[in-house]
Amino acid sequence: MTIRNDQIRKVITTPYGGEHFAAFFAEIRPYVQRIEEMRHYERTAVRGAGGSVPSLYAWEGGTEAFERLTETFYAKVLADDLVGPLFAHMDPGHPRYVAMWLAEVFGGPDRYTRERGGYHHMLTRHLGKAITEPQRRRWVSLLMDAADEVGLPSDPEFRAAFAGYIEWGTRLALANSQPDASPPMQAPVPRWGWGVAPPYTG
Repeated sequence: MTIRNDQIRKVITTPYGGEHFAAFFAEIRPYVQRIEEMRHYERTAVRGAGGSVPSLYAWEGGTEAFERLTETFYAKVLADDLVGPLFAHMDPGHPRYVAMWLAEVFGGPDRYTRERGGYHHMLTRHLGKAITEPQRRRWVSLLMDAADEVGLPSDPEFRAAFAGYIEWGTRLALANSQPDASPPMQAPVPRWGWGVAPPYTG
């Protein structure tokens, strides 16, 4: 096998390998295991698109991870004296619907928009509920406890992005739930990314 210097230059000077990386790696794949350093690496379930940064949805573990999170979370919610009454008549499918919402927000498939009506539907679930700040804080706290319990990624970059959306979203839900609120009735489902800190890969 011969790898020209110009091929190597194209790969190492293009961010994430760019369009040339796949062809380059196909050429060297048979020899990778002979490189001592490469033997220290293991495959992971995290996949990006080519050389791109994976979405928060992918980093968390996809749909199944969100469903584990919401099932555990809503079991805690229903048993809680402060927020439980808000969900006393909860649809049995509610944990799955919230998992769909979170998955879409964090970069996953747009199932909540297609199957549940997107932002408008989510907004109507909160109108007139008169959520209090102590209830909001308890909701957030229980969700973070559930995230730990089901083993969501614990790296600070992921948790900062995850917590950032939860804080933002719950504060909007609180405001929109007040009797005098007049929020916009139509908007896209928000899409949340890594923000300032990209995923830690060191």
